Amino acid sequence: MAVVDWMIVGVFLFALIFIGWLFSKKSKDIGDYFVAGRAMPGWLVAIAATGTSISAGTFVGSPELGFNTNLTYVLNMLGGIVGGCVVAAFILPKLYNAKTITIYGYIGNRYGETAKRANSIMFLVGQLFTSGSRLFIAAIAVSVILFGSIHFQFLVWSILLLGLISTIYTMLGGIKGLLYIDTFQTLLFIFTGVVALVMIWIALDLPLPEVWRSLSTDGMVKTPAGWEPGPKVQIFDPRIRFDLPYTIMGGLIGVGFFKVAQFTTDHEFVQRQLACKDVKQAGRSLVASQLLTLPVVLIFLCIGLLLFVMYRNDPAQSSMFSDARDLFPQYIKNRIPTGVRGLMITGLLASALSSFNSAINAMASSFVTDLYLPIKASRGKAIDGDAAQLSSSRKMVVLMGILLTGFAILTAVMQQSSGLNLVDFATGIMCFAYAGMIGVFLTAIFTKRGNVRSVIAALIVGALIIVPLMFQKEFFGHNYIAWTWWCPIGGIVSTLVCMAGKPSKK
Repeated sequence: MAVVDWMIVGVFLFALIFIGWLFSKKSKDIGDYFVAGRAMPGWLVAIAATGTSISAGTFVGSPELGFNTNLTYVLNMLGGIVGGCVVAAFILPKLYNAKTITIYGYIGNRYGETAKRANSIMFLVGQLFTSGSRLFIAAIAVSVILFGSIHFQFLVWSILLLGLISTIYTMLGGIKGLLYIDTFQTLLFIFTGVVALVMIWIALDLPLPEVWRSLSTDGMVKTPAGWEPGPKVQIFDPRIRFDLPYTIMGGLIGVGFFKVAQFTTDHEFVQRQLACKDVKQAGRSLVASQLLTLPVVLIFLCIGLLLFVMYRNDPAQSSMFSDARDLFPQYIKNRIPTGVRGLMITGLLASALSSFNSAINAMASSFVTDLYLPIKASRGKAIDGDAAQLSSSRKMVVLMGILLTGFAILTAVMQQSSGLNLVDFATGIMCFAYAGMIGVFLTAIFTKRGNVRSVIAALIVGALIIVPLMFQKEFFGHNYIAWTWWCPIGGIVSTLVCMAGKPSKK
């Protein structure tokens, strides 16, 4: 990279740390630090939540998906809108009105302290893998930019660099600082995507009818058996097949259920809504974030489509047709001019850090309020006083940042074993925690059934169902059930397990 590119990246990173420092003195207690005193405007939360939803999986993974397949992934965004509407109407009001710092406090009110801690632990374990996978995906692009390769040792260095930067400004600013930082990063991320799409179109220098023909009648789609003829502009796939992730049924029903689980059980996402001024703004911000996600993902899918047209007859790019994970980062490194390249890299970093920092903060809030402080108090070593609790919270943010960085290295190995592309791996791994927790939340919110034992059993059963599904290819040689159905399968079973428990007598 040229000096001007490094300068642009340096200014961006300095701005993040500076904003975090500005908000470092504004948190008076852990309620301010973790839910911003429930005083944030809905529009700000909506944009920040969009950044959490898209992550580096969109910046790096969506071009890979567009290059290898078609536009059927858009159905997942429609499923996200459906899931967001369901949660905003029927579930979020109960979680918001519970007035707890984390959503697992609602489970504590319903089933007791042990059940709350069990759900918090499951969230933390699941989040280690989920956000670790996002950081690993972001590190692919950073590794290409800095080292020109995605060899494992370069991925590790890139993961460590991203983890360090994100942990520093997350520790300083709390959720207030993060919401403003994430809003800035989301807007930057979208802008760089539009700029990249326009530049690739100009570089392609082909009339629109010819591009359309290359993507429709002359298109190619990568399948487990290899590259086969197929339209790359296809959006709706009506086939009834459970081994394909992006059919109409899989997108609207499977992903719709997955998104209900995500927006109900994952404190990384719900934490933003809890920071809103009232429950109506919380619901609107959730739905708005999903509506905004749709065009953003479409932009990066189209980047992959145009790169397919550009490279399909280029022998020098034949390696991309066997492994397109670093497709877009390689284009940024080799084809984007100086200055604009630095801007593209800031967009990449924005997509990576916006989701990783929110995970760090959400994990720290859950660990501190659901586990650390209550356990300390139960042992007669209560941490009293706002200053002491804030100090403990900041230390836990650093701890979570270190743990997530370590797990990002582990997920780099897991992705190779799973046989899934980057997007499917990053979303599918979330089901490990969601499958059990959604059973607990649905039982708690909509029934009077369940007790501590059935809650713990549901969490264990949900996780155990996901493990063999995640590694189908390694165990059986082929993925027979697409990731879009993992959460519905595990969620339904775990709900039945949780409901099997009789209500505890008061």
